[in-house]
Amino acid sequence: MPVVFVIGTAGSGKSLFTSALSDWLKMSKQDVAVVNLDPGVLKLPYSPDVDVRNYVDATDIMEKYGLGPNGAAIMAADLIADECENITRDIEEAHADFVIVDTPGQMELFAFRASGPYIVNELTKEPKALIYLFDAVFSINPFNYVSNMFLSAAVYNRFFQPQLHLLSKTDLLPKKDVSKIVEWSGNPHALENAIEEKLEDTKRIFSYNMMQAIGKLGMQFHLTPVSSKTNEGLIAVNTILERLLMQGEKYTT
Repeated sequence: MPVVFVIGTAGSGKSLFTSALSDWLKMSKQDVAVVNLDPGVLKLPYSPDVDVRNYVDATDIMEKYGLGPNGAAIMAADLIADECENITRDIEEAHADFVIVDTPGQMELFAFRASGPYIVNELTKEPKALIYLFDAVFSINPFNYVSNMFLSAAVYNRFFQPQLHLLSKTDLLPKKDVSKIVEWSGNPHALENAIEEKLEDTKRIFSYNMMQAIGKLGMQFHLTPVSSKTNEGLIAVNTILERLLMQGEKYTT
């Protein structure tokens, strides 16, 4: 029962991608369980099989402790760690072949607090991977793209789990722009040229130096373009996940 965590900046399409991937896997005759790990979400595009709000609810925390939305979200993120045993039990009782975990909308609440790595490590002992979403609309600017590279590298440094990088919401961009971003992800020279052509002064210097620093870490950012509306790329995502988590075997036992 491999587990994949969907992570990315706010608005990158995590919940929609979770819904699209789970629906696609179910159509492919895979038994999938979906976990909502966002204690403050009001509406979801899917029906979660396991819902953290059954144990930790940001709205209840606001009322109980007199906190605002941000304070409640921070407190809730830490309280989830105390519920790992219950959430793990719920996941195991789902008896699924594959588990998709939709993480909180505000990435920093999950990735950059001590509770995040703890949750990933303790939420079942099954093989795990992270999917990091690069928002295509945000990433078309090379300055933003390099910033996303940095965030993705920081997320890897927090969790040290296999990490798959996807270019999300590709249906919102012309194909030539999608191809351009994908080329940046696999060709450092193409990205360097874009930085030289599109950026000026401090942004150019900063982006170039950051790109070089990330390159020295040896991280690969090959992006697979996906769309939650058209299901573009989901076959490729499935193939990569099977390689990362199951040595190429199918999830179904």
